[in-house]
Amino acid sequence: MRYEIRVDGHLSETLAEAFPELGHVVMSGQTVLYGPVVDEAHLYGLLARCQSLGLRVVEMRQLPE
Repeated sequence: MRYEIRVDGHLSETLAEAFPELGHVVMSGQTVLYGPVVDEAHLYGLLARCQSLGLRVVEMRQLPE
């Protein structure tokens, strides 16, 4: 499965390094994290990581394969 997680604002390189398994791109005042998600536990772990870093998730969606 591939997912896209949009967070509010521009992530610094230091914060982006907290998600080594995901790529990222900044666009329109948001940072888009994208990449493979192994399973549901991995997805919840990514969301928990966002929360612990104080990131506001704007949108999350599964991408077509």
